[in-house]
Amino acid sequence: MKSCILITYYDDDAISEAEGLCEAAGCKILHLMKQEFLSSPKFGLSGGKIDDLKNLVTKMRPDVIVFDEVMKPSQNYNLAAELKIQVLDRESLILEIFESRSTSTESKMQVKLAQLRYEMSRAREKVRLSKMGEQPGFMGIGKFEVDVYYNDIKHRMVSIKSKLQKAGKQRELHRQSRKRIGFRTISLAGYTSAGKTTLFNSMTGEKNEEDHKLFTTLTTTVRKFKLDREWVLISDTVGFISKLPAYLIEAFKSTLEELTFTDIVIVVIDANEKNNELKKKFASCYKTLMELGVKRQNLLFAFNKTESMNDEKILEKVKQLDLLENKNWIAISAKSGKNIEKLKMLIKQNFDSTTKINSAD
Repeated sequence: MKSCILITYYDDDAISEAEGLCEAAGCKILHLMKQEFLSSPKFGLSGGKIDDLKNLVTKMRPDVIVFDEVMKPSQNYNLAAELKIQVLDRESLILEIFESRSTSTESKMQVKLAQLRYEMSRAREKVRLSKMGEQPGFMGIGKFEVDVYYNDIKHRMVSIKSKLQKAGKQRELHRQSRKRIGFRTISLAGYTSAGKTTLFNSMTGEKNEEDHKLFTTLTTTVRKFKLDREWVLISDTVGFISKLPAYLIEAFKSTLEELTFTDIVIVVIDANEKNNELKKKFASCYKTLMELGVKRQNLLFAFNKTESMNDEKILEKVKQLDLLENKNWIAISAKSGKNIEKLKMLIKQNFDSTTKINSAD
């Protein structure tokens, strides 16, 4: 396990999530440095804090610095050069986690595409710096090698995209096959670590890996289970997170697009979160789902981890998300099994109402 100094905001929610990302990446936090702003043009930090950080690096000898914000290439370079140590910003840390968690051929390609997109944004800066005559050898790349490197990235991206398109076509054939057979489909979505995989296991009897760490699921798993007297298909998908880069969502598009074709999307919500964090995470999930093109009428909201909560507390959480008037929510506990059968009944009711609407059309 590598060690790190974590630089993040004063906000408790930001600290908690940043610590979770470090844990998921296998980074042991030696010291936590909190800042109000992480946007100084040169280093991301003010000059005075750089001196403090230098002293900490000398004293603690961490393997990396984790900077909990998206850094410009020049900021990353300047900070790494000043401290003489590797600096991981939020995006590169998430990419490291995704790389370590990817198991299928498709998810490995998706992660590689995202990594290349990340490099591409930095390659543009390297090209700019080299043409201005600044910092030749930036990040180990010679002044006249930058354009070759840039073109190599583009070529590799085209190759991976082509392979992912083939995988997408194969996925479409599977969807058409399921439709011909008459299978109705459910997908689980939600913020990472909300309990999607635990719910998936509870509903299907599977024993997929359950972990409190972020991003346990990167590969979509599809299984069938019996709903009343009908076999239906349910899939577990990659979790969302705030500030998830657009290129990462784009890289996983062939996986996430399953959400737009499914009959019902169950949005799994961690009801144990504090109200501010609850609203922030829900807003992040909802925004991503809408951007993917998921229809609101296809959404069910499952407030998970409510085994120790009374009705009053649950209603307070539902009110926080303005879902009280929405009939498609339910309080559950995937871990204890609370209201799982009621959730299945709610799914069936939605299937039945959808069938009536389609018949009327």
